Amino acid sequence: MTDKSPLMIAVAPNGARKTHADHAALPISPTEIAAEAARCRDAGAAMLHLHVRDENGAHSLDGEAYRRAIAAVQDAVGDDLIIQITTEAVGRYSPDEQIALVKALKPEAASVALKELCADGDDKGCAFYAWAADEGIALQHILYTPEEVKRFADLVRANKISADGLNVLYVLGRYGDGQSQPGDLLPFLAQARDSDLHPTTWSVCAFGSGEGAVAHTALCLGGHVRVGFENNMYLNDGTLAPDNAALVKQVADGAQLIARPLCRAAQARRLMGPDGHGETLGREDGEHASPEPRHADLAPVRDHSKELHSL
Repeated sequence: MTDKSPLMIAVAPNGARKTHADHAALPISPTEIAAEAARCRDAGAAMLHLHVRDENGAHSLDGEAYRRAIAAVQDAVGDDLIIQITTEAVGRYSPDEQIALVKALKPEAASVALKELCADGDDKGCAFYAWAADEGIALQHILYTPEEVKRFADLVRANKISADGLNVLYVLGRYGDGQSQPGDLLPFLAQARDSDLHPTTWSVCAFGSGEGAVAHTALCLGGHVRVGFENNMYLNDGTLAPDNAALVKQVADGAQLIARPLCRAAQARRLMGPDGHGETLGREDGEHASPEPRHADLAPVRDHSKELHSL
């Protein structure tokens, strides 16, 4: 990541497991997701991490359900948000089914868990990664442990995964494991440093009300963040967030404190492209461009993750 990289905030507004019983404002239907997407865009988000449900409210990788949700979001925000579909298995889907979804849908962006896509062996997963790169699909590789960071770095070093346009997401914690803490991020960054892994972008997501503190730690170190009801429904002070946009706003406010600018979607598309510059997924920057973000005139931030040897 370059020293002048702005902050990309992604929002994961629903996830695979929670329902309206968990929070009345949890968006599930395409209409609900679209309205929440617009609110999150206005709060500072550049990317929507999208889950869809079946007719019974269960997690689904159905292509038609995705098409309906994507159409609703695009009607609401145009190109103002990158729409990133999830391929999460949730114990229901095989690597073949996950890959088939992406190949059928050809989305702008998708999140892919290394441990899931390579569950049947590295060759199948890596062949899919290469296909997605050829198709111009921005993949974000989900890594759940420092050991997975090392495995991922080994695949990059072996040229099984291209080093161009690498986007990774470090997941701190699990469902039911309590609160994530800022210190949970350090082993991931240390392993990336020790493995000589240099992704184009690295992001973090966390569980519980510690999500905000983890996000602020990441943005101070030059990383990017994903927040939202998928993993957390509470503000930093422990009170229930009224909606996902409030969680996005917490991070945007923190970015303002350290004079870090926010990405618009057009900037985020360039940032996630090969080499972190010069590649735009989707339409050109001028079409459906969002208003200038509130903090766009602020100074850039350095990436301090490589300085962790002193911590």
